[in-house]
Amino acid sequence: MFIILLSYLKPMAEVELFLEEHKLFLQRYFADGTFLLAGRKVPRTGGFILARASSLEALQAIIAEDPFHREGVAAFEIIETAPTMAAPSLASLGLV
Repeated sequence: MFIILLSYLKPMAEVELFLEEHKLFLQRYFADGTFLLAGRKVPRTGGFILARASSLEALQAIIAEDPFHREGVAAFEIIETAPTMAAPSLASLGLV
């Protein structure tokens, strides 16, 4: 399991130029089960993605496809995690 933290490097006006393409990227990986949860930071300085992948290298290859990464509008920090507990309401996600 991985937590991906995005931090915007460019002004919001530039980030928003690539927002629709970024959403399509997210949808592709939600559809195949790689991404489980995503959203904005508050305040809106970036975002986050909860993901599962076979390896860090596999996830890095996916992130390289993100238009935010390609265009240099966001920095990405990938944190590998090993969940050991989850709320019962999250059981269907198979997080632990």
